[in-house]
Amino acid sequence: MQTEIKISSEILNIQSCIEWVMLPESGGIDVFIGTVRNATKGKAVLRLEFEAYEKMALAEMDKIAAQAIEKWPVQKLLIHHRTGILSVGEVPVIIAVSAAHRDAAFEACRYVIDTLKQTVPIWKKEIFEDGEVWVAAHP
Repeated sequence: MQTEIKISSEILNIQSCIEWVMLPESGGIDVFIGTVRNATKGKAVLRLEFEAYEKMALAEMDKIAAQAIEKWPVQKLLIHHRTGILSVGEVPVIIAVSAAHRDAAFEACRYVIDTLKQTVPIWKKEIFEDGEVWVAAHP
């Protein structure tokens, strides 16, 4: 089982993430791509700013990957999260999981993103036309 965990201020490359998890023995690949949407609770979003306590965030992301590997027979698992200022339409997070069968890939991918949003110390600031607010990187 291989994992790739990364926090970066650079643009995330969706295609390279998918290619990294591909294996000849993988019958299913599930990919979650989080994007910056243009509105939150009816307010227009201009941009988001992500910050992370990187050392702790990477450790927690490793822990989440290990938990997913214990629960499902996945072959490769990738978690990339971006920090910095992101505009509407940009990608702050990619989760990619490959497995012999689709159910494991789907379930592991869902587990990783849901747990990441609950436990990883990454915060976002939403910038609106009339102000800004810091929120956790989950709803």
